[in-house]
Amino acid sequence: MGFKPTAPNLLSASRIILLPGLFLLLHYAQHQLFLVAYILIGSTDYFDGLLARKLNQVTHYGKELDSLADLFFYISSAYFLNYLRPEVIAANRLYLVIFFSLLGFSFLLSGYLFKRPVMMHTIILRWNAVLVFLAIVGSFFFDVTLLTRAALIIYVVGFTEEIMIFLFFGNVNPDTKSILHLFAARQKSA
Repeated sequence: MGFKPTAPNLLSASRIILLPGLFLLLHYAQHQLFLVAYILIGSTDYFDGLLARKLNQVTHYGKELDSLADLFFYISSAYFLNYLRPEVIAANRLYLVIFFSLLGFSFLLSGYLFKRPVMMHTIILRWNAVLVFLAIVGSFFFDVTLLTRAALIIYVVGFTEEIMIFLFFGNVNPDTKSILHLFAARQKSA
């Protein structure tokens, strides 16, 4: 099963393909163009899933592509924020170290347990991606130090939940809403 050029897959792929353009816009100090491009490219994270559900084109490959695009886009967002507002990153350095440590551990654990790294799309992690998006956009208009800290703390909670899901439930659907939903489903089936 390979790449199928469906609208949702093309939107996910565009997030990866267009990402270098964001780096170039920053490098050439085109901050207003960067902001517009960031909003447009980041919006594909919402629309790829929406279209996949509406067009009944949800596939395992599409979910994997979306996760890969998310990983590149949101890790790049940390770089973008550091480039645009280094003081925000400096004020949140400890939280970033914890975030990247848990992200790395989650990838290593899922890679070990399931023979491939898995990125969950729990409610916490989905909504937190919105916070990161808002932090980058907001950084053009106000101090986002506390918003960034909140996003990193919520990511710590989200990745801790993800790790607990791997340990308690194994290789579940990456779109599982939360560990509480899994416990409830287990209790109903018992």
